[in-house]
Amino acid sequence: MSHIIECSQLTVRYKSTTAIDNIQLSIPAGVTVGIIGPDGVGKSTLLSLIAGERMMQQGSLQVLGGNMRDKKHREAICSDIAYMPQGLGKNLYPTLSVEENLQFFAKLFGNSRKQRRARIDNLTKRTGLYPFLSRPAGKLSGGMKQKLGLCCALIHDPRLLILDEPTTGVDPLARSQFWSLIRDIHTAQPNITVLVATAYMDEAQQFNHLIALNAGKILATGSPQDLLARTQTSNLESAFIALLPSEIKHHHHSVEVQPYNAAIHSETAIEAKKLTMKFGDFVAVDKVSFTIGKGEIFGFLGSNGCGKSTTMKMLTGLLPQTSGEAWLLGSPLAANDINTRYRVGYMSQSFSLYTELTVRQNLVLHAKLFKVPATKVEGRVDEMLNRFALSQHQHNLPHALPLGIRQRLSLAVAMVHKPEVLILDEPTSGVDPIARDNFWQLLITLARQDGVTIFISTHFMNEAARCDRISLMHAGKVLITDTPEAIKAQKSADTLEAAFIEYLVEAQTPSTHTNASEQGLALAASTTTQQTPSRRAKGLRRLLSYASRETLELMRDPIRLTMSFLGSMVLMVVIGYGITMDVEDLSYAVFDRDQSSISLDYRNALSGSRYFDEKPAITSYADMDKRMKSGEISLAVEIPPEFGQYVHKGEQVEIGAWIDGAMPSRAETIEGYVTGIHVKWLLQQASQMSQAQSSSSINVVSRYLYNPDIRSLVAIVPAVIPMLLLMIPALLTSLAVVREKELGSIINLYVTPVSKLEFLLGKQLPYIATSFISFLLLVAMAVWLFNVPLKGDVLALFVIALLFVTFSTSFGLLASVFTNSQIAAILLTTIGTMVPAVQFAGMITPVSALEGAGRLIGEVHPVSYFLLASRGIFSKGLGFGTLDFAVFAIAIAIPITLWLATVLLNKQER
Repeated sequence: MSHIIECSQLTVRYKSTTAIDNIQLSIPAGVTVGIIGPDGVGKSTLLSLIAGERMMQQGSLQVLGGNMRDKKHREAICSDIAYMPQGLGKNLYPTLSVEENLQFFAKLFGNSRKQRRARIDNLTKRTGLYPFLSRPAGKLSGGMKQKLGLCCALIHDPRLLILDEPTTGVDPLARSQFWSLIRDIHTAQPNITVLVATAYMDEAQQFNHLIALNAGKILATGSPQDLLARTQTSNLESAFIALLPSEIKHHHHSVEVQPYNAAIHSETAIEAKKLTMKFGDFVAVDKVSFTIGKGEIFGFLGSNGCGKSTTMKMLTGLLPQTSGEAWLLGSPLAANDINTRYRVGYMSQSFSLYTELTVRQNLVLHAKLFKVPATKVEGRVDEMLNRFALSQHQHNLPHALPLGIRQRLSLAVAMVHKPEVLILDEPTSGVDPIARDNFWQLLITLARQDGVTIFISTHFMNEAARCDRISLMHAGKVLITDTPEAIKAQKSADTLEAAFIEYLVEAQTPSTHTNASEQGLALAASTTTQQTPSRRAKGLRRLLSYASRETLELMRDPIRLTMSFLGSMVLMVVIGYGITMDVEDLSYAVFDRDQSSISLDYRNALSGSRYFDEKPAITSYADMDKRMKSGEISLAVEIPPEFGQYVHKGEQVEIGAWIDGAMPSRAETIEGYVTGIHVKWLLQQASQMSQAQSSSSINVVSRYLYNPDIRSLVAIVPAVIPMLLLMIPALLTSLAVVREKELGSIINLYVTPVSKLEFLLGKQLPYIATSFISFLLLVAMAVWLFNVPLKGDVLALFVIALLFVTFSTSFGLLASVFTNSQIAAILLTTIGTMVPAVQFAGMITPVSALEGAGRLIGEVHPVSYFLLASRGIFSKGLGFGTLDFAVFAIAIAIPITLWLATVLLNKQER
């Protein structure tokens, strides 16, 4: 094959933005290719298309001899492509250890146990990760995460290795080691094609072939030497600028750094002395000390996680230090020192302005927040718009602006109140070279002309060289503070990066230091002769791999694990005791206006009932009204004057029963009790007086089957079990897929051989298991805590419950697939489970009594059938013979729900 990748007229659009614009490209096999350009030019989009992770839109793309629009071809070449996405550890699972991450990926690619062990040991020993096999991926340094990501990508034998900005945010030593590993990979496997996207122009020098991208278009292709010769420049950053269209680069000027005169600026702007920050047992910043003079540009260098941002937040008062001292503009640093904070401008690492406000509105808002006098706000805003070239964008929303202009806006906002100190946390990350140079020219002008002290962190060594002084930071400690030239001279290094690497090597202990030049990386496939597993066996292995990984993550998440078991049990107690139809010990009082022996007999009939609890007699209508309003009594019985005489004569007489109707169902129950006692008393009186003897010749005797004591718990508790087994398992499972969407690890579904059904079933199995255990606990509570008898076929109950939790977890998966955020998934699942379970399943009102859509939902939803089965098995002693309808109804719903989830789940990003 002459070319491993060929594309023609390749175009991708996101709404109104064109990410890839009519690209024509051919890449031969067996070469290292670098795609260079800043953020947002289309590098990641192009790589995701080649990896099969993103869906094609327009044009044609051939990878490894086949069309990437062909689903069968994409599935066939999954094992021939290794894809490492952009972002530190984006495809890793933070709670899983190094070993567990590697085992997971090895199983996805069908490696046997022996192959996995040999491969993992080989890769981790060669990359220096072997001593850290048990360490969680989330606790690795940035460089170690990238090495682990590379190991996961190389766990099989790919023909095409795709790396999307693999060293962004990594310290120079880890970057050097990483690229040494890539070179060793290519040396060991000359036929492998390595395709890398990078924003670091100095890294691009090592590749065989370069592709320069800007605004979705290819600017040029060729070797690094070809691009330098074509542009007649000495470095690739200058070459990239020269290749840009003239309308973009016509305002560009080389950055000129005027020397800092320390004699003029003798005042100290920032001073830190043994500044320390701890988060629990973790030391993020360890006894950092430095001094920054007024008007000085002070650079802070180090990898992600080394403590730069934490130090900056402490120096702005955003984060109180654990120990140590710091002074800002001559004042001791304090988190509540608002007056000092007004003298500081802070620009965070990520864009933190209000995207719903225009450029001008953001400036006006921050000017007012920093107490710029009202008469000067408009003038100050106009000055910022002109100074930072934002006038033509003042009515635009920030999200519609290019990244470089957004950075200028952030700087303008930080400067709107004329601060004396400006703290900038990686302000140029991902910005194109021209925007970076223009940004730095603004910083130099602010420092030299306005005397603003600038404290800036950066990953770019050419930016660090523009600072007056720099501090090199690693693992929370400052390694050296001096001028860039002095630092290079102390290590006899040609470049600042080489000097930084020397300091990092000295700072690392022998156990953590990996000498890339001594490592080598042999990636030959295991020669162990083993029988190739069948396609079905590979699929089962992938399914179980996802099930195992989901189980580990669930076991290490205390919130979800607690909700799985304790949440159901607590809700069982709350709902079981909270929802009851039993009405006993009713508080009542009598307003006896007769005071006869017959009225006393009537009162005794009420007080002798177990349903009533008599309170002191009512003395007046006002007293009755007062006690009813306060809730002291729920029933007031009024016996009229001369009641006894009327009864003795057999004349008609009325007794008043005043009932608290705030709760209608309870009021109806009280009315029924009073009426029943009243009728019984009348019959007794008639019998005693030998009147209406015929009425006593026929007696109606009621007997209650299944629940002779008429306890509402016997009906409520068996109904609560289906409700909880619908809601809790579905809620837990609803986070399974959408969480991966938010974290980015869903990409492992897109670029590995796992099928959609294998992915979903692997996600579902752990929740079926935990939900069934939860069911057993609920049954135990029903029998031993609530004293609800279990009369029927226990095996039938268990089988139906297992089918039902399979359905409820399938519904959770459907909600998780359908939504794109965890909050939306939780809301959809809560509504989709609680409403059918409570309103339409027959928990309180039988389904047969419902009408319209409610009746339809009740008749088709599986929770209705499980509720009937649960009540029937608990109270009526039913078994399989009479509950086969419930088994079939629930079983049919499972494949339908899973089929919908599979259809809605995308195997490619859209």
